[in-house]
Amino acid sequence: MSNLNQKLLLRNKRHARVRSEISGTAQRPRVAVFKSNKSMYVQIIDDVTHKTLVGMGNAKMKAVLTPKGRGSDQSVGIVDGVKGLPEQAGHKEKTAYALGQTLADKMKGLGIKEAVFDRGGFKYHGRVKAVAEGLRQNGIKI
Repeated sequence: MSNLNQKLLLRNKRHARVRSEISGTAQRPRVAVFKSNKSMYVQIIDDVTHKTLVGMGNAKMKAVLTPKGRGSDQSVGIVDGVKGLPEQAGHKEKTAYALGQTLADKMKGLGIKEAVFDRGGFKYHGRVKAVAEGLRQNGIKI
């Protein structure tokens, strides 16, 4: 078995272990996070009715945060200097934080104030943590 397959297998085992403990409802849905090397995706899921209420990826967030699209490391002041995000945070973390904030706004629009956080087998660190902090900063209780 290759090293990549082994990593994926272990992440799936961790995710199954986390999912056996948590479940989302209409009042307190599950915030499911998936990250790849380039992108990040977040879904709000009601596990009782098996429906995704909101789903977002950071592809559109990158265009909002970077002037002139690709090739620019300077992010617009949307997420710079925000409490809860370290000064040395990279662009991917800032984008994940903004993704969490945008998702929180959509959740408020649906009348959702609390959620269960599903880290998807990933460590609660870096981009995954930034999404959670963005949600909390905009008033969603996790």
